[in-house]
Amino acid sequence: MSEKLRIATTSLAGCFGCHMSLLDIDERLLELVEVAEFDRSPLTDIKHCGPCDIGLIEGGVCNAENVHVLREFRQNCKTLVAMGACAINGGIPALRNSIDLRECLTEAYIDGIGVQNPQIPNDPELPLLLDKVHPIQEVVSVDYFLPGCPPSADTIWKFLTDLIAGREPSLPPELVHYD
Repeated sequence: MSEKLRIATTSLAGCFGCHMSLLDIDERLLELVEVAEFDRSPLTDIKHCGPCDIGLIEGGVCNAENVHVLREFRQNCKTLVAMGACAINGGIPALRNSIDLRECLTEAYIDGIGVQNPQIPNDPELPLLLDKVHPIQEVVSVDYFLPGCPPSADTIWKFLTDLIAGREPSLPPELVHYD
């Protein structure tokens, strides 16, 4: 029996919806673990990615920690897949890109409705925010883009099974949609 492929996942600035779709593969996960083992993922709770064959990443890049995690993840993944609208184009988090960061923070933490203790968080434990939310391909090279918000479980399944089988992933139009 040949060695199993290693798959890892991570999430940056997003809603974790792409990971939920991955988990929605349901019983097909059992088929997947026959040919692949999971490194960093919600299935393993491993915090740092080791060398892997396929890396699935969701979310845009909004802070210094996202940049660090993304670069480390890219370094460890032979094939990197930008999964979902946030990873591909910044998604919902990038809606703040049209507003100056200082103005955005002031509205949220100082002038916002219901603010009880007006102060912009300034704890050294918090990652430094970037001026804009960036799609991941602006920071690292990406091998594949898996569209959707989030991509459905069937879309992820088709994409992964093609990739694992050594085929160029091909998604029929009915699998590519934004719900």
